[in-house]
Amino acid sequence: MAILALVLAQAWAVPARAQSLLRDAETEKLFRDMGEPLMQAAGLDPRAVTINLVGANEINAFATLGQGIYFYSGLIIAADDVLEVQGVLAHELGHVAGGHAVRFNEGAGPATNISLLSLVIGAALLAAGAGDAGMAAMMAGQQAAQGKFLAFSREQESRTDQAGAQFLEKAGVDGHGMISFFRELQGQEYRLAIPQDNSYNRTHPLSGERIAALEDVLQRSPAWGKGADPVLQARYQRVRAKLIGYLSEPADTLRAYPPGDTSAPARVARAYAFHKLAEPEKAVSEVDALLKTLPDDPYLLELKGQVLLESGHVKEAIPPLRQAVRLSNGNPLIAGMLGHALVQTSEREHDDAMLDEAEKVLRSALARDDDNPFAWLQLETVYERKGDKPRLALATAERLTLSGGDPRAALNSAMVAAQGLPQGTPEWIRAQDIVQFSRNRAEDMKKKGRNDR
Repeated sequence: MAILALVLAQAWAVPARAQSLLRDAETEKLFRDMGEPLMQAAGLDPRAVTINLVGANEINAFATLGQGIYFYSGLIIAADDVLEVQGVLAHELGHVAGGHAVRFNEGAGPATNISLLSLVIGAALLAAGAGDAGMAAMMAGQQAAQGKFLAFSREQESRTDQAGAQFLEKAGVDGHGMISFFRELQGQEYRLAIPQDNSYNRTHPLSGERIAALEDVLQRSPAWGKGADPVLQARYQRVRAKLIGYLSEPADTLRAYPPGDTSAPARVARAYAFHKLAEPEKAVSEVDALLKTLPDDPYLLELKGQVLLESGHVKEAIPPLRQAVRLSNGNPLIAGMLGHALVQTSEREHDDAMLDEAEKVLRSALARDDDNPFAWLQLETVYERKGDKPRLALATAERLTLSGGDPRAALNSAMVAAQGLPQGTPEWIRAQDIVQFSRNRAEDMKKKGRNDR
């Protein structure tokens, strides 16, 4: 996709593991536009909330400490319309507005106290020779602790559902999507034979319980029955098709979007399928058919540029990417791709003017969004070819810091940059910041290593 796969640390209260963060200019713009009214309804500053896409098959979403919301790609693919996604988003904003990540210890604290008390009692009984009683006390305490925490989690989820319903009403968004999404989850519970009469051992209430609690509230809203915003719905269907084309096997995409379907979502999905099949002419043909009626669509121009670039037609990719950057008001993700095309073309043709343009484009993109390791990597290539070792070292330090790998490598690069850059300049100050940050991370890892032994 004009989707960039990056690395994401997992969220609070979820087992830690690496996930793939997918970044795409069109998708992020859609998330922003459909989310801002809900954020305002929640009393949140839209500039402080981020909505992200994780490459994972699960139908899931979560919120994090830093006012970040993450949709799994499986949820976007499973959701039939934009109202369902807005319903999930309203729920997750309820977590953010309620500070639930911060308040996690409200539930964990009492549960931990029960668990520790049971261990103390059990140990005392064991010491007194009452082995069976001691083990029973420990197990009962663990069960009570788990029940206490799960009850807290279910109550928190129920409160968040109600908050989400209020946000939908205040933003004038039809709540049908929230209900239909929970019905889909309920269908999954039936298929998995999850008992529907007791939610005791669950972190969330049963979907049937959630639907019953929400229907009366949502149906009283003036927005009930209003339907989805047609413009947002059309944009959502295209983004969803783009994601399907990017993630699915080409044969599956072509079955879902057969050649007879000439809609915009179908053509976008097929463009990705043909691109993955190494048939760039067919991929570009699908995009060009849409550009005939939408010649100023920056995301279609970006897609055409991407297909050409990744198919080896690097120089031909530059004009549509330049146009896409202009029409998207300098979107940094699209600009990063343009920078890549300029770097590659300048190397092939030994064109210093294109290398200078690449530097300008990439620096501008990173000034607007520095959370892009791919763009930092392209800037590294620029500075390597120009023989600018201090700035090459700084770009490397930035990329390594974002990747979350061994901080010692980032520390070494940042120290080289700090030694070579003019003191007091913004770049020198940034190098000093990375030095301190990386040094602290290295010390933390060293301490953790000692504690794990």
